[in-house]
Formats: sequence, structure tokens, C-alpha cells
Amino acid sequence: MDLMGATWRKSSRSAQTNDCVEVAMNLPGVVGVRDSKDPAGPALSIDPGSWRSFTAALRR
Repeated sequence: MDLMGATWRKSSRSAQTNDCVEVAMNLPGVVGVRDSKDPAGPALSIDPGSWRSFTAALRR
């Protein structure tokens, strides 16, 4: 999956640290996830339904 057009963001709770997960939700049909310490490194592409299930489970 090509994530070149991704707009990456991280939680506002992460302050100025670079030890975070970044998420890109602006791509059609996929959610991108990467490590903020290595923005040029590998990234995951996850289908939006699985991402919603994952984040809902975290909230519970």
C-alpha cells in the first residue's frame, strides 16, 4: 500500500516527545500507522473497520 499522501498525526497527549504512534486517516480505504521515532521506516496499513474495533477495545 502506498502511504505517500498520508497526513500523519499523533495524540495531543504525547506533548513534544517522539515516542509515539502516528496515524494517518486521510487515505481512502486504509488507516496508516507508524512509529514517530522512524517516520521513514515501515508503516502498517489497516482497514478502517479493524482500526475502529482496535480503538474501541482500547477504550473499554
